[in-house]
Order: sequence, then C-alpha cells, then structure tokens
Amino acid sequence: MQDVLITGASGMIGNIILEECLSSSRINKVISLVRRTSNHEHTKLEEEIIEDFTAYDNHRDLFKNIDSAFFCIGVYTGSVSDKLFKEITVDYAVHFAKMLKEHSPNAKLCLLSGAGADRTEKSKTSFALYKGMAENQIDKLALEFYAIRPGYIYPVEPRKEPNLMYGMMRKLYPILRLLGSNFSIKSIELGKAMYEIGINGADKKILENKDLIHHLKEQSERE
Repeated sequence: MQDVLITGASGMIGNIILEECLSSSRINKVISLVRRTSNHEHTKLEEEIIEDFTAYDNHRDLFKNIDSAFFCIGVYTGSVSDKLFKEITVDYAVHFAKMLKEHSPNAKLCLLSGAGADRTEKSKTSFALYKGMAENQIDKLALEFYAIRPGYIYPVEPRKEPNLMYGMMRKLYPILRLLGSNFSIKSIELGKAMYEIGINGADKKILENKDLIHHLKEQSERE
C-alpha cells in the first residue's frame, strides 16, 4: 500500500493518473496539490490548496512518508510569457522535487517532461531548453527519478484544442500513429504508463515515447 503525491491532477494526464491511483488496491492515500478545490470526493483523496508552487514552507508535512510522486503541471508553449513558462516548467518542478527529497528521500518521482528535452541546455527552443533544465536539476538530487518524454499526446476525451497547431495535430493523428511508436501516444496510454512507472519503477530513467508504449504493452502482457 503506497501513499502518493501528485501535482497537476486537474490536467489531462494528471487526472488520468489520479483516477488510476484512486481505483487501485495498491494505493492507500493520494495527496493532490491544487490551486483550487476540484470538489472531487473520494475516501483516498486529500486535496491541499497551494498558492505558490515555489514555496512549500507551510506544507512540509504533505511531503512526508510519500512512496511515489507525480509532477504533471505544465503549460502550452506560447500561452504565457517566456519568463512564466520557465518558472512553471523548471522552478515549479525543481521546488517540488527538492521538498520530496528532503522529506521522502526514498520516494519515486515521475516528471511529465517531453520529447526533445535537451539536457545539454543549448536548445534555442524554450520547450526543449526548459524541460532539459528541469530534468538536469532534479537528476542531481539523487532521487529515484523518471523523466517521461511523450511525443504528441492524442486527447482521448473531446476537448477544445489550445491552439491551431494542436487542432491540426489532432486531425493528423491517424497518420502519426501509422509512423510508429516514436511520435505519438494516446492520453490514456500515457497516464496509465506513468502510473505504472511511478508505482513500480522502470529499467530506464529517461523514457521516450516508444519506451512508454513498450512499457504499457509489457504490463498488459503480464496481467
């Protein structure tokens, strides 16, 4: 029985992971860090409102005795200023990881990163640069850390696409799927794969799109 900590449970992937945790007999408790209450009620769920995701001084107890943690907060490129994009992508993730390291050093941590994350930190693309920065800084903490790098995430549930590019990608998904496991993954597949890796661990610390699909396939075959 594990105690789980998650941020970003209101998002597409975070919500799938949350539901997997709540329905699993392997999970004892889920602490969800949120900006505002979701009114989601469950006997396993404890929601905690966080005003500043870079300041956890008044919330240290939430990070104690955690077995597995998921960081799923993210923002679409171009939807906010570059400064805020970096703060959300790097600072939020690193502060979360540092608190986890301090209070539950043996916990597993899954970071929702992305394909192309650049650990050389030389990319001129904000997404690749900042995802690489976050991975590097968290890796230095010596947690059991897994960087999850999906390609295009196909939303299984209908939604209003955040911009024109994502609208086009959704229409092109059948073609992307035909290109193989390197380029795309369904939202439900990604959520389930992250959940399994966060709870059970994995052989690799950096999991690209094809690794996530392979991991999920192996899990399905074992069941």
